[in-house]
Amino acid sequence: MDRGVDGSRPPVRRKVTRGETRSSLATGALWIGPLAFLAVFFFYPLASILSASFARSPAGAWGTWAEVFGRASFPRLLGFTFGQALASTGLTLLLGLPAAYLVGRYAFRGRSLLLALTAIPFVMPTVVVAAAFTALLGPRGWINLVLMQVLHLEAPPISFLHTLTAILVAHVFYNTTIVVRLVGDFWSHLDPRQAQAAQVLGAGRLYALRTVTLPLLLPAMAAASVLVFLFDFTSFGVILLLGGPRFSTLEVEIYTQTVGLLNLPVAATLALIQLACTLALSAAYTTLARRVSRPLAVQPRRIAQQPLLRARPRWAAAVVASALAAFLLAPLGALALRSVTRLDPERGETSFPTPAITLAYYKALGENPRQSIFHAAPATAIGVSLAYASLTVVLSLALGMPAAWALARRPDDFLSRLVDPLLLLPLGTSAVTLGLGFTLALAVPPFDLRASPVLVPLAHTLVAFPFVVRSLLPPLRSLQPRLRQAASVLGATPFRILRTIDLPLVARALLLAAAFAFTISLGEFGATTILARPEYPTVPVAIYRYLSRPGALNYGQALAMSTLLMMVCAGAMLAFEKFRIGEQREF
Repeated sequence: MDRGVDGSRPPVRRKVTRGETRSSLATGALWIGPLAFLAVFFFYPLASILSASFARSPAGAWGTWAEVFGRASFPRLLGFTFGQALASTGLTLLLGLPAAYLVGRYAFRGRSLLLALTAIPFVMPTVVVAAAFTALLGPRGWINLVLMQVLHLEAPPISFLHTLTAILVAHVFYNTTIVVRLVGDFWSHLDPRQAQAAQVLGAGRLYALRTVTLPLLLPAMAAASVLVFLFDFTSFGVILLLGGPRFSTLEVEIYTQTVGLLNLPVAATLALIQLACTLALSAAYTTLARRVSRPLAVQPRRIAQQPLLRARPRWAAAVVASALAAFLLAPLGALALRSVTRLDPERGETSFPTPAITLAYYKALGENPRQSIFHAAPATAIGVSLAYASLTVVLSLALGMPAAWALARRPDDFLSRLVDPLLLLPLGTSAVTLGLGFTLALAVPPFDLRASPVLVPLAHTLVAFPFVVRSLLPPLRSLQPRLRQAASVLGATPFRILRTIDLPLVARALLLAAAFAFTISLGEFGATTILARPEYPTVPVAIYRYLSRPGALNYGQALAMSTLLMMVCAGAMLAFEKFRIGEQREF
């Protein structure tokens, strides 16, 4: 063979084998179902509602764009949307990184319980979280009642509701688990010998952390930050219920323009702006997530983690775990306690109520004093939620498994790079826009799903589907490709490789993804309020109905149903941690 001028052999062009061609075709076939689902149940309804909205504009689409950008309030609206998301992300990192270090670097008793605790708020509906913070810090919340009693005050000293502080605290409450899980999991697999080698060479602990560990953690930290920012950027219920009328983001303004002012052209323009921002954030997240999943000097968790033996780390761990648990448990505990406590109105607003335990609110859940034809007993709401959640699990797994396998097998393909950010788009799309799009596009032939019970689970699947993909993708990427290659050399077809190698190794991961989809469906609120039939509400919709009615009894019933839903979510997250695969990666 001839050699080059420098003596090196010329590159040999490798032939594409028949097995590789079959594998490429099989990977392409895996995308058919997920892409068809997104096309029919996401892009088609979205295009329908946007087209119908712009058709109602007398100035046309371009005139509406000029109107929106010409408004004096638009820069302030966009600035607050980005500003509150940026501030919320920074505070989430501030609380989440110490906890990520704790769960990532140390093995200790109660680690799974702590991880489950951080995940409970993430799957709770907004109305429940708003009720929890109201029970803790509202005008008649426990903290204000205690301070009024101790300090002999006539008015609540803490004004928490309808403030920027309430928005930021609720966002941190929701999204801390993303930082803890994504960064903590990545940290738990980093080879500790790299930092130890730097310390042996004379570097201090902080210097080694800053120059060795943090550069390795930056992709995981950046991916977590982008994901948290995405959820804060598209936040709706937190802004509306805890922020109040003084604060408005793109999502809230879309709701106001659609429901309050019936100005669909402006709402559609704002929805497109939000969608463009979401697509950019999704692309950034998927790029960073691919960097996180690339091979580094990693070790199994049992080797990379160390036990808490010395006094100083144990005290520091106790402080971090206690602070995180107190922050997360305080609103949830206040909610549960308030649901079984009756406040005595005869003692006055400034008196601390005597803890009188009662189950009256739970007993009243089955009553219908107004004899409303749209009244649904809690058993009906729970049954509807469970049925919707079960169907959502089936649909999410049927769509999420092929998409995750396609991304894991060929992550650098053009199709995978193109579709990966699109999978996150439903998470950043306005729930109002999506619900109206479903109503407009899927209520006429050839679909005509107006009376179908599948309509709500389809909307839930759009929300749960991306989480299923993100839950399955890390364990699938961690599978050794040599196993598939050896099976392919021995003549196994792609389907047989899938059945005999991939599925057995990720079977438990499928159970965890199913638990995640089930819990997300139980807590979905935004699109369900538009799509659910009045006589068949889900649990979050029933809670919202109770909260919207005046009277202490209705408020107590809302807290009772919220507590029941909280207990179901907590049980699901505990099961999630119990059956989680030991080395399974996060998100």
